[in-house]
Amino acid sequence: MLDDTKVSELIIDSYHRKLKESLHLDAAIVGAGPSGLVAAALLAKDGFNTAVYETKLAPGGGMWGGGMMFNEIVVQKDAIEILKEYSVRLKEYEGGYYTCDSVECTSALINSAVNSGVKLFNLVKVVDTVFKDDSVCGLVINWTPVEYMGLHVDPITVYSRVVMDATGHPAELANTLVKKAGVKLDTPSGGFEGEMPMNAEVGERQTVENTKEIYRNFFVSGMAANGVCGGFRMGPIFGGMLLSGRKAYLLMKKRIMESKGLK
Repeated sequence: MLDDTKVSELIIDSYHRKLKESLHLDAAIVGAGPSGLVAAALLAKDGFNTAVYETKLAPGGGMWGGGMMFNEIVVQKDAIEILKEYSVRLKEYEGGYYTCDSVECTSALINSAVNSGVKLFNLVKVVDTVFKDDSVCGLVINWTPVEYMGLHVDPITVYSRVVMDATGHPAELANTLVKKAGVKLDTPSGGFEGEMPMNAEVGERQTVENTKEIYRNFFVSGMAANGVCGGFRMGPIFGGMLLSGRKAYLLMKKRIMESKGLK
């Protein structure tokens, strides 16, 4: 016979164990879109304690809906090798274009991240960074419903060697960092540049170029990188997002290794 309270006990114990294991991280990634998921999966595969925080119920960012709710996405040839690693089925067209089912692709990225050891927290809102010794060293988190309802409930804190804003177009965390700490970012003006209009060719290139450490221990990827650095948007083509995630992984891994005194 099933014990209803035993079910509750198991859920509570399991979640609290996962949460406690994530209070001191190697990498904390904010936003479970494609660039964040790719970076997180690669870091976790290398043995780094990695967590992803997603405001919404469903991880995956804007990839689920394809283009205008047509659940197909386009990926250019440069990024195909990444999707092949996830066994995503692709259809090739002339000119180096490929299409794939957006639901298949998104679920494959999520599955890979979790199977790699990433601790994924959905319905968690990152409201601030932890700022010490002129560097970012963690996150301040609360439940999404608490923030949306405006309830007066204090958040809790997580420490991390590196932090990445992968929140998409708003670049919410980078925006908060600039407003609260008044820091100078690694951008043309030293501030928050803002996103440019649609230009897929330029935007795809820029989202990789702009993926970088914009402040000490603080990185940006995907559309958050273009939002911070003044890049163009690109719509439902996702090769740049995947490549951005892979680049972010390499940059964060280097910084983590340095912080641990490893080569």
